[in-house]
Amino acid sequence: MSTPSEDIHSVPHHPSIEELRFRRFRGSEDFPHMFAVIQASKHVDQDEWNNSLEDITRNYNHLKNCDPSEDMIFAEIAGRVVGYGRVWWEDERKGTRLYPLLVHLMPQWRGKGIRQAMLEYLRQRAAHISQQKFHNGAQYIQANAGEAEIDWIQLLKHNGFGPVRWEYEMVRPLDEDLPVHPIPEGFDVRPVRELEIERIWSAAAEAFADHWGETDWFTPATLAEWQESPRFLPELWQVAWHGDEVAGMVLNEMSEEENKEYDRKRGYTETISVRQPWRGRGLAKALISRSLQMWQDKGMLEACHGVDAENEQGALQLYESLGYKANRTFTTYRKPLCAESGKVPT
Repeated sequence: MSTPSEDIHSVPHHPSIEELRFRRFRGSEDFPHMFAVIQASKHVDQDEWNNSLEDITRNYNHLKNCDPSEDMIFAEIAGRVVGYGRVWWEDERKGTRLYPLLVHLMPQWRGKGIRQAMLEYLRQRAAHISQQKFHNGAQYIQANAGEAEIDWIQLLKHNGFGPVRWEYEMVRPLDEDLPVHPIPEGFDVRPVRELEIERIWSAAAEAFADHWGETDWFTPATLAEWQESPRFLPELWQVAWHGDEVAGMVLNEMSEEENKEYDRKRGYTETISVRQPWRGRGLAKALISRSLQMWQDKGMLEACHGVDAENEQGALQLYESLGYKANRTFTTYRKPLCAESGKVPT
């Protein structure tokens, strides 16, 4: 049971549910509770992303722009965690300040006002952060939702969030003939050496700089977190060099645990990018083709990745030409942050 010092008393619209209390983050002892909430929600929300206890631990050991002791909220009923939420802040490269948030709640407790209360608490927390960290530009609260997360989508819309962007999960079967697109002349693809990893990561940061909603994500800290993950498999990457310069890449990854959980054989063709000087030469198409062949050779039955549906570089059309098809849709929702309405949560 939580102690009085852990209780959060200023939760707006606190629903009248017997033995419901809201509290703060307790540290690593909360990770199993968070994992239980995620696992209880996966079937209803059709979330097929494998998120283990180890993944949660690693992620929270590398949090950025977030103090979980202040920026999280937990909902307990009779001493059992049934939901939690978190907010943090990020700056887009174009100058917009974002306050992404999430609120996970076990399905049997939805529709009773608990998620609404946590959402409003985190909105107030975001407004309070904005008062402490001045930003001279537009500020938005942001949340993401898969198409099956009906409860979350309805709650966001009810609270004034509107859709601003869409992302597709695209899947390409591998049990059929694959496209063949040779690497263009003047480029070299070779196995990645450990001493090249940071250079490749920096090249990805440059290549993605002009993408919608891009924040400072390709940092050494983010790379360090990924390097601790079993999904970090640089031996599977397809990286094209132009002399000593990284020209383009597909940073392939795979989760054996995810494939086991969902009884599938899937490889991910992620972080597909070409730096500006070498775009328009068919390099991305060639690197993806190599990646598809590699996954087929390894016995995978499908390849998958996410894509911004409105990508200005024509990524969606490229992937469709290579046989990928949209499988699921994820939506980004935003609403303007009213910083003056920030209260100090207690």
